[in-house]
Amino acid sequence: MSDPVDAGNLETFSILWLDALINNNENKAAQKQLRTVINHVKTFEDPVDFLHGVRHSTQTDRLVVIVSGRFSHHVIPKIHPLIQVISIYIYCMNKSHYEQHTQSYNKVKAICVELNELVHQIRLDHKNLSIMDDQLPFNIFSMNENDEQSSIELNGQFLYSQLLIDVLMQIKPNEKDKRELITLCRKSYKDNEKELDNVNRFDREYCPSQAITWYTSDCFLYRVLNKALRVQNINILYLFRSVILDINEQLKQAQAEKHIRVYRGQLMSNEELDRLRCSVGKFISINSFFSTSLNRDTTLLFLTTGIYANEHNHDKCFESVLFEIDADPVVVMSNSWNRPFANISTFSEFPSEDEVLFMLGSIFRLDDISYDQSSATVCNTLKTVKIIRMTLCNDHEKDLEQLYTVMKKYFSKAETNNLLFGKLLIKMGKFNMTENYLCRSLGEFTSNDPSLADLYHLMGMVAGAQDNYNESLEWHRKSLTVCVQACAADHVNIGNSYNSMGIVYRKKGERIRALDSFNAAVSLFEQAHHENHQDMALLYGNIGNIYQEKKKYEDALKFDEKSLAIK
Repeated sequence: MSDPVDAGNLETFSILWLDALINNNENKAAQKQLRTVINHVKTFEDPVDFLHGVRHSTQTDRLVVIVSGRFSHHVIPKIHPLIQVISIYIYCMNKSHYEQHTQSYNKVKAICVELNELVHQIRLDHKNLSIMDDQLPFNIFSMNENDEQSSIELNGQFLYSQLLIDVLMQIKPNEKDKRELITLCRKSYKDNEKELDNVNRFDREYCPSQAITWYTSDCFLYRVLNKALRVQNINILYLFRSVILDINEQLKQAQAEKHIRVYRGQLMSNEELDRLRCSVGKFISINSFFSTSLNRDTTLLFLTTGIYANEHNHDKCFESVLFEIDADPVVVMSNSWNRPFANISTFSEFPSEDEVLFMLGSIFRLDDISYDQSSATVCNTLKTVKIIRMTLCNDHEKDLEQLYTVMKKYFSKAETNNLLFGKLLIKMGKFNMTENYLCRSLGEFTSNDPSLADLYHLMGMVAGAQDNYNESLEWHRKSLTVCVQACAADHVNIGNSYNSMGIVYRKKGERIRALDSFNAAVSLFEQAHHENHQDMALLYGNIGNIYQEKKKYEDALKFDEKSLAIK
């Protein structure tokens, strides 16, 4: 977006390597090899700096740690309990010396005395871990039958994740954003020759008809996009919006034509499973592309590989699950908020996998969670498998009607997609991001464009949310000026500007100016709305608050009653 996105680690996995001799030639050569497995390799000579780096990672990160024998006694007890630390390797001169010491630490995968052995073991282990630790970001829709507004507030993240997808796909891609994405990836992969070649090839050769092929390839695009979806890195998603749109269009063109049952095996944290157990009968939105298979037995065998990896680290924080999903194309065809799904074998880098891909944002009903003893006949090492059964849903589901009604209202207003995106970012509380995005958008409007009023209004909201009240007032005054110049009879937008200024004046403690602004808004709204309009209720409430702060309780009560009578 307008400010450079931090290249940092664009992927989920990192290698953190602690060794007093980390910068000798042999270790530097090993680091180069390791970057072909996990791109982000960060080195430390000092254990204090190392521990600081580990503790400032997030629980969504996945850290592979290499520690020299010299420092292992000190740091392993401190980092072993952290959920983001998934594996530890000791590089030392005397293997037997450390074997007994590390027996109680099940995340210690190997003790190596040769660098080639170390690199080989990490490469081998990472293949299983990266497949099975494909985290599934989701939101749950909780119904509040008594209050539509409360229901929407309760499901804010569910709603915003859906809106974000659609707004991003409606913002027209441009060459400037593509160049920013390529520059960002080149910076991130500058020390990784293989991935840098992939980035350059993407820059030269990518076309919309190859979107799914690129996404299913073992390269940077899949890893970077999936992490951005999982952690809701909107800056990265914004830059990838054309790829997201292209995948959506390919899925539409290849949309499955008959009912199918598909499967997905993966590890889930106990915390995620607990959330799902409490949500049987509810709706869940998958906030990433959802990869599944038509072949149940193959999926179970795949899951067995994950079980082996999980038993190897004896980590009780995760459990293996099998998703069993029923999907009817009629649901997609009758859904105004279309989320397609298709067999992508003809597009995929791995056509033999019978892969069915669901568009990100697909909504499912969680039908049941249970154990399935019969799976042991397929996988001898699996005594039981936890089955999560789901059904693809559409916007005709009774409990989802409120959600889709709000979404349709959101898009029914005559606003540009750029402004819709800024408005959505504010709703999501992403104020710094909104400011950067809107500042960039300023250059896309002519000086006499009426839409500038909306942009200035959003800038005023952002400044106010950040307690920059004088700046907020300046933006709202600019918005007011544009509204008056564009159409002096536009009582609603002019009234909104006065109302916004009143809110800021109140926050500044300037109650007289606030009251004058609210009264000006009332006069304008009375010319545009009937007396029982919701906007009038909000204004009366604002005026009532001012009188209450001025200890004029009779006046406050009068306006509060007028507001409540409308609500």
